Amino acid sequence: MLPAVELPAWAYPVLFATGLVAGTVDAIAGGGGLITLPVLLGLGVPAPLAIATNKLQGALGSGSATWSFARRGAVDLRECKLGILLTALGALGGAYAVRLIDPQFLGALIPWLLAAIVIYMIFRPRLGETSRRHRLGAAAFYTVFGLGLGFYDGFFGPGVGSFWTIAFVTVLGHDFVRAAAHTKVMNFASNLASLILFALAGSVLWLPGLAMGAGQLLGGRFGAHLTLTRGARFVRPIFLVMAALVALKLIYASLTR
Repeated sequence: MLPAVELPAWAYPVLFATGLVAGTVDAIAGGGGLITLPVLLGLGVPAPLAIATNKLQGALGSGSATWSFARRGAVDLRECKLGILLTALGALGGAYAVRLIDPQFLGALIPWLLAAIVIYMIFRPRLGETSRRHRLGAAAFYTVFGLGLGFYDGFFGPGVGSFWTIAFVTVLGHDFVRAAAHTKVMNFASNLASLILFALAGSVLWLPGLAMGAGQLLGGRFGAHLTLTRGARFVRPIFLVMAALVALKLIYASLTR
C-alpha cells in the first residue's frame, strides 16, 4: 500500500515547469532524469515512489518526442519494431530483477564507463556529424543493445539515453539527429514497460506524475523540433554536457555513499 503523500498546491506548477525543461533537454540529448528525479525527491516523495512516478512522466515525454520525430521522418517506427519489443522485454526483466539483486554494484561501474564515453567523444570531434556505414545489422544490434540497455533502464537507468545515443552513432552509424530520434523510441519502450510493472505494484503517484508529464509532452515536442531544425552540430555539445553531468553526479554519489 502506498504511503500517504500530499503535495501542496504550489508544487504542481513546479512539477509542470520541471517537466517542460526536462522534456526539452531529454529530447535533444538525454539526461532529463537529472532534473526530474531530484525535484520529486526534494518535494518529499519517498525514493521508491519517486522512481516509479518518474517513469510515468518520462514515458509521456519520450512518447511525445517519438511522435514528433516520426512525424518529421527522422525515424521509421516500422523499422524499430524488433528494437521496441526487445527493449521492452529487457526493461521488464530489469524492473523485476531490482527485487532480487542490489543495483548498487552497477552504480559503482556505470559512471566511469559513461565518463570514458564522453572522453572518447571529445577526441573524436567529427563522430556523429554525418551518417556512416553500420557495423552490425539491425537484428543483431537490437538483440544486443535492446535487451542489454532495456534491462539496464528497468534495473538502474541513469545515463541510458547517452548509452543508446552512442550505440546508434558508433555501431549503426547514425548521425546525432537520427541517433537522438531512435534513442527516444527506445526510451519510450523501456519507460512504458517499467511503468506497467510499477503501476501494477501500486508505486506510481498519478497526479504528480501527470502534472510533470504534461510539461514533458510539450518539452518533448519542442526538444525534437530543436534537434531537427538545428542539426547534429547543435545536438553533439549538448549530448556531451548532459552525459558528463550524469557521469559526475553518479561518480559523486558512489564516492560519498
